[in-house]
Amino acid sequence: MSGFLRFGLAAALLLAGGGALQAGGSSEGAQEAGASEALCVDMGPQTPRDISSAFGLNLESFPLAPPASEMNLCNIHTHTNAEHKGPGFNVFVSDADDGGYACNETATLSAAELAPAEGAYKGVKPGDTIEVHWVHSSCDAAPGEGLGACVPEGCDDPLLRVETQVFLVVNDPDALDFNAMDYAGQSGDDGLHQAKMIPANTGEPVLFRGSTTGPSYDQSNCSPARVTWNVRPQCARLDINSLHRWAAQGNVFNETKSHGVRQLVTAPELLSPIG
Repeated sequence: MSGFLRFGLAAALLLAGGGALQAGGSSEGAQEAGASEALCVDMGPQTPRDISSAFGLNLESFPLAPPASEMNLCNIHTHTNAEHKGPGFNVFVSDADDGGYACNETATLSAAELAPAEGAYKGVKPGDTIEVHWVHSSCDAAPGEGLGACVPEGCDDPLLRVETQVFLVVNDPDALDFNAMDYAGQSGDDGLHQAKMIPANTGEPVLFRGSTTGPSYDQSNCSPARVTWNVRPQCARLDINSLHRWAAQGNVFNETKSHGVRQLVTAPELLSPIG
């Protein structure tokens, strides 16, 4: 990778902010209002997107990353509300940094599932939707704090892949335990860093080319990073208390709070075609 490209990728990861592929951008309404602003069509495809639509006009191509099982897990983090929009999470929340989309079943939760549960993990409560990113790298990278862990010094032309699952957070010990999806250690003959598990029963994931996100990016100021995304289309329920345990016991990523969101990218010129 040239020095310029390495600088661009490093800057994109830093701007993603706080170890997360996160951020603020324009809302559905604000995007319409800002349609006259110049789109950054000289950049590659952007993220997040509506995964129900395969349409996209950004034909810039780059190699898709291999399966996560053939890469190193380098970071796990969450966003409060889904950055993406999908079949199971298409309830628009707001255009703020804590906006995004909510799981469709949010309004059906019981009083018990919504009971307050304070703890060590901040920025999320019962009834919230979160989007979890398991970030993987082709580099000889070890899990660590922030996305900088994914591109260590000396790694040229890294491939990045984000496995994504959206959860409806509830106060229910029978719901999924986040610690069961944490870093598992190194495994296999290659000693790759892997997660304990990533949900496999929430529909066929949607694979596409995109970017990092981050509060500094919108449709006229795009991320230069190239990322393979694999987003599951349905929500799963997650116990809030397991998130608190994950933070309280310490995790290798030093994650103790949920991050904000970048609003949906809707301009076809900034989206890759899916399929």
